[in-house]
Formats: sequence, structure tokens, C-alpha cells
Amino acid sequence: MVACVGSGGVGKTTISAALALTLAQCGQRVAVVTIDPANRLAAALGLDELASDPHRIDPALLAAQGIELGDGGELWAMMLDAKRTLDQIVTRLEPDLNRRKTILQNPVYRELSTAVAGSHELSAIAKVYELHEEHEFDTIVLDTPPSRNALEFLDAPGRLLAFMEGRALQVFLAPSGLTARLFGRGTGIVFAIFARVTGIDLLGELSRFFAALSGVIDGFGDQARGVAELLGDSTTGFVIVTSPEPEPAEEAIHLAKHLDAAGMSRAGLIVNRVQRDGLHGRTREEVAQLLAPELGEALAGRVAANLADVDALARRDAATVRRLSGELAEPDPVVVSQLDEDVCDLAGLAVIGREL
Repeated sequence: MVACVGSGGVGKTTISAALALTLAQCGQRVAVVTIDPANRLAAALGLDELASDPHRIDPALLAAQGIELGDGGELWAMMLDAKRTLDQIVTRLEPDLNRRKTILQNPVYRELSTAVAGSHELSAIAKVYELHEEHEFDTIVLDTPPSRNALEFLDAPGRLLAFMEGRALQVFLAPSGLTARLFGRGTGIVFAIFARVTGIDLLGELSRFFAALSGVIDGFGDQARGVAELLGDSTTGFVIVTSPEPEPAEEAIHLAKHLDAAGMSRAGLIVNRVQRDGLHGRTREEVAQLLAPELGEALAGRVAANLADVDALARRDAATVRRLSGELAEPDPVVVSQLDEDVCDLAGLAVIGREL
């Protein structure tokens, strides 16, 4: 598995899709997955939308844009649907129809499965585990959310295991009377007032939810362990994607330290949207003189001035790449040039893929 991590706005989704396409062109069977709630991966692949299960990109669509895949190469893509994924987990792990309905119809579960915070991490754990265990992909390319959320995703398997094996869950799995006593009289009064105001017996719903969930707890735990092992396995690599701007560059350094501390394998550094145009070692006056015969002195001077501004950005970007290379111990970072327009189709992804 290849997990692309980085701050928001650096083109990480586009890089993930371009990387997956390039691997497919090399003859691999590849799935690219986004757990970012925004629907940018579909746009990058030239599609209106993506399904919540792996969907193969039609070879005819690729061929129409002049893209040929290597022998045996396939490109698959999906966007995570947190609620649907959690529903599928419960359905698969709980064979008893009545207990399954109790979970799926419980108001606590409905809130949990539709809330963005937490539910994406939980469902992403399950989907990554499923893709790795049940599908024969050569490589899974995972496009994670912006870095702070990406760190939460990386830590999620451990947090989930700690919760499932902790005392707090055992309180809810206990009989409701015991649960109420453990919460204490003061908390019980709060729950009673909440029930009168809203008509919802929150404590009772929580107890019923976790009691029904007891049958799938072990399955969730096994998946969390499986993903934790996968994230730390030597076959998994974390590619840090950044841009030359100061803030994303700092985030990249922060991410690298976190990955190193967690013992996770870094698989490279990609610096995207790097400005490479400019004066190319000449002075502004020299460029104006070279352009003057064709453009005239006035226009040549304005063009040279614009190139001087671009040159300043190119020198800043080059300095940032050197700094990141040194601080992250990446002697050969992959540098992707700033394009003149946004990538919005497969042909554009192929252009980036050639740089990758």
C-alpha cells in the first residue's frame, strides 16, 4: 500500500490519482482510494462521481485520451462513504438479523455513522482492511485527508483498540442497572432531564446499542489490529506530498517526524507545483536585450520584468526543495512542475505521471 499524506491544498489527491495511473501503465492492478469527504478524486479522474466500492476505470475512457495501460494493468477508484461502509461492516460481522436491525436502527448508531468526525476514520480502517484482504490489487494508493486529519487516521487503529479493550466500553456492555450505578446519581439526573426534554432515553439507548454491538466487537478489533499491522508493515510506504509554500513545507517536516516516531516507512517526498521558469541565470537586462529584436524594447522590458518576478519564485521554490531534502533526509525528492492550468482529466494525470 502507498499512503499519500500531506497538508491541504498541495494537490495530494491529484498526485495520488496520477501515481495510481502511472502504476497501472506499468502493468499493475491498482486501486486509488480517497477518504477525504470532498469529491476531488472523481474530478481528477475525469468522472462525475465515484462509487463507495472499487470501480474500474473503463479502458475505453483511457484510450480515448491516448493512455495505454501495461499488460495486465487495471485502474480502479473509489471514494469512501462512511455510513455505507459502517453498515456493511455490521451486516458482515453480525449474522443474526434481529441483532443487526437493533444496531442499524439505533439512534446512537445513526448519529455515529453519519457524523464526519470519527466515522470516516472508523470506516476507512474497515475499507483499507477489506481491500487488502479481499481484493487482489498489486498496489492500493490511499489519498488521506489534510495532514492533521491524516495523523488522526494513522493513529485511529490504536485508539479504536484501546477503546474496545478499555474499561469504558465494559461499563456500557454491563447490564443497564449496573451502568446507571457506575455513572453515579448526578449523571443519572442529567440523563433523566434529557429524556424528559427530548423524549429520548439516552442512557438506555446507549446501553442497548453497545449490548447489541457486543457481537461485532471482536470483528472490529480484528480489523483494527489488521490495519495497524498493515500500516507498520514493510510493504506499506508513506509518500509525503507538499508544495514549496512555507506552511505546507513545515507540515511536511512535522509529518515526517510523526511517521519516524511511529516506526512507519517513508517511501519518498514529492514537492508539487514547483516553479521552474524564470531568467535561467541571466539578468533582467540581458533577457530584455535578447527579446527586443522580436518584441520591441518596451514590450521586451515588461516581459523581462515579469520573468524576474517568476524567477524570484523559482529561486524560493528551489531553496525550499533543498531545505526539505536536507531536513527529511531525502536526497532525491520528486519535483513536479507548476502547470499552466488545473488537472481535470486523465490526460493531465498522465502528464504529472511522467514527472513522477
